[in-house]
Amino acid sequence: MAIDAAPAVPGQKKQIKWSNIALGGIMNMFEVTTLGQPLEVVKTQMASARGDTMSQALKKVWSRGGVLGFYQGLIPWAWIEASTKGAVLLFAAAEIQSAAMTAGVGPAAAGLLGGMGGGVAQAYATVGFCTCMKTAEITRSKMAVNGQNPPSTWKLFADMYKKDGIRGINKGVNAVALRQMTNWGSRMGFARLAEQSIRSTRGIPEGKKLDTLDRVAASTIGGALGCWNQPIEVVRVEMQSMAKSSAAESTRPAKPTIANTLAYIYRENGIKGLYRGVTPRIGLGIWQTVCMVSFADVVKEWLEDKK
Repeated sequence: MAIDAAPAVPGQKKQIKWSNIALGGIMNMFEVTTLGQPLEVVKTQMASARGDTMSQALKKVWSRGGVLGFYQGLIPWAWIEASTKGAVLLFAAAEIQSAAMTAGVGPAAAGLLGGMGGGVAQAYATVGFCTCMKTAEITRSKMAVNGQNPPSTWKLFADMYKKDGIRGINKGVNAVALRQMTNWGSRMGFARLAEQSIRSTRGIPEGKKLDTLDRVAASTIGGALGCWNQPIEVVRVEMQSMAKSSAAESTRPAKPTIANTLAYIYRENGIKGLYRGVTPRIGLGIWQTVCMVSFADVVKEWLEDKK
């Protein structure tokens, strides 16, 4: 995580670095526009249609427009989400991590706390709404497969708002918050722990910068290990999915919560169903962590050198 704040000096007011807002938005836009959205689409396809194999999921995504099918939902929802959630994440996590380290907390624990706080902040600020709309875009094809005539995304938005108001638009936001808290807490905590391990193994003293490859390696470890919470992601997709399956409709929760949706998925698909889409999500987690931790650190240091 790019920390744009030095440890506080006793008696000196801690300076808030607002530059992390712009940096977070830019880095997250880069992440989602490159590899992020294709991996997100495949992951959501597999988490929504839990009977699909990886090959079947790829074919279905390709059938929705070839290469463009893998970028379904990028404009405007993924861009709106990325620019806002990246800003909130990087700013909140950097401030929390900086405060924690100033208080004497170690880098790994500070990264864990910063990631958890930043993840929760971004979920309730922006991600609940945007992931809902992205899921609507991606799962509309499932409605067509089930013999339904899928409405436009804007029609889905209007129907949800008319029926349940803001709560309907943010359906599943608690699952999103839990996912983001565990996502970024794990990713940043594991990434910082990996950095410490690299320092210890190579005898690199604290305060000396790791090279870019070492940072990428640490972020890769953090991003991969952060996918332990895949069941939460599958629950989130199911809660936000507008597509209904007639075969399972009688057992699907009428008022979905995290607990009853998880139980429903387990009844229908077993333990494997709770881990559908974990392979593309590992790739997504690695790329997100590399962008928002390693690359963000490099860009932040480059900007500091420019000053």
